[in-house]
Amino acid sequence: MFLKHLLIIEDDASFGLMLKTFLEKQSYAVQLVTNAASGLKALSNHKFNLIISDLRLPDLYGLDFLVRAKGLSPGLPVIMMTGYADIKSAVDAIKLGAADYVTKPIKPDELLAMVEAIFSKGRDKPKKTGYIAGKSEASQVLERHINLVAPTDISVIIEGESGTGKEYVAKAIHDRSARCNNAFVAVDCGALPKELSGSELFGHVKGAFTGAHDRKKGHFETANEGTLFLDEIGNLSYDHQILLLRAMQEKSIRPLGSNQIVEVDVRLIAATNDSLVKMVEAGKFREDLYFRLNEFSFTLPAVRERPEDIPVFIQHFLDEANLSLHKSVSKFDSEAMRTLVNYMWPGNFRELRNVIKRAVLLSQGNVIQKSHLPSEVLYNPSGHPKSQKVGLKSATAEIERELIVKALENAKFNKAKAARALRIDRKTLYAKIVQLNIIA
Repeated sequence: MFLKHLLIIEDDASFGLMLKTFLEKQSYAVQLVTNAASGLKALSNHKFNLIISDLRLPDLYGLDFLVRAKGLSPGLPVIMMTGYADIKSAVDAIKLGAADYVTKPIKPDELLAMVEAIFSKGRDKPKKTGYIAGKSEASQVLERHINLVAPTDISVIIEGESGTGKEYVAKAIHDRSARCNNAFVAVDCGALPKELSGSELFGHVKGAFTGAHDRKKGHFETANEGTLFLDEIGNLSYDHQILLLRAMQEKSIRPLGSNQIVEVDVRLIAATNDSLVKMVEAGKFREDLYFRLNEFSFTLPAVRERPEDIPVFIQHFLDEANLSLHKSVSKFDSEAMRTLVNYMWPGNFRELRNVIKRAVLLSQGNVIQKSHLPSEVLYNPSGHPKSQKVGLKSATAEIERELIVKALENAKFNKAKAARALRIDRKTLYAKIVQLNIIA
């Protein structure tokens, strides 16, 4: 019988051992570590189906660990545990990609129900994805593009603003293809550590570099006979662009440290919120790789470009939030719905989902009211913060927030570029995004 493998990160050894023992009795395979460094090492060397991590870790804040874990395994679900039953830390965890959160003191049966709910999602409907088919003309054009390209094996470039659902569209293409019963592997190229990008994509053999204790399959081998989705592909280094081009042309890879060639049959779908054409012109992206990837391309419309679809999207995210938060909110009142439809949604689906989930979390009854919506939606319908000419370090929290949001917008929500523009490192930017409750 196939066991689900869980990784628990908990610095309270006795509590962690209690969770490990309990979950092992429920037929789960559990590895317990006591700090973030050990958790990241375990994640690099082994395959897990779920992470359960404390928010307060001795060597790294849990939300920072969450970001790093998602960079190593983008599709891996994470449950965050916190002894601080405050809304903000819970929302921040969900915003950064956590599947769910639980507050201490934890009842083992409740945690078990949460774990089982995560594993049971999609069991009865394996073809279901997060892609939402709207009714607007822009949505119908998108639907035709998906149906046109899905049955083929050609490479696709999906362009569009950050948060427009590029991964969901890529998954919809995969699900409608002949490869649908094989793996769909999503990789955020912007989150790949530069020194480990080659290992993550192509794998490595034991002893290939310091810390390579075992043979590891890369994303190409994992996606063999399936689909490999490369998000933010413009962030790949020039050297790794060469290796990617070679893998596509030769349909084979060479794991780091190995002399053996491994044949792979992978369909490539790439996504970007930058113009690859401009990157080619600037010498930042290989022209031959661009032509190899660009067998078919299309641009996803922003949410503001299809306002008639917003009620459809709202209902979808309302259902999703009810399931995740174990609530039963039925609708929005007319004022709240009017406000949501009129807002410009600069963060697109990512922002819309977070706003709906926050409103569901705050609601006390079955109806969401206007007062449950965040201030940026209520008082800034254009979605564009006013610019301020002031240095980041000397700014007040409000102005600091506006500066960061503006930098993210100018960088099309590419966090590495935004951090460079603000003259701070990416880790600091992530911390600020969480601290100031920024939708990014």
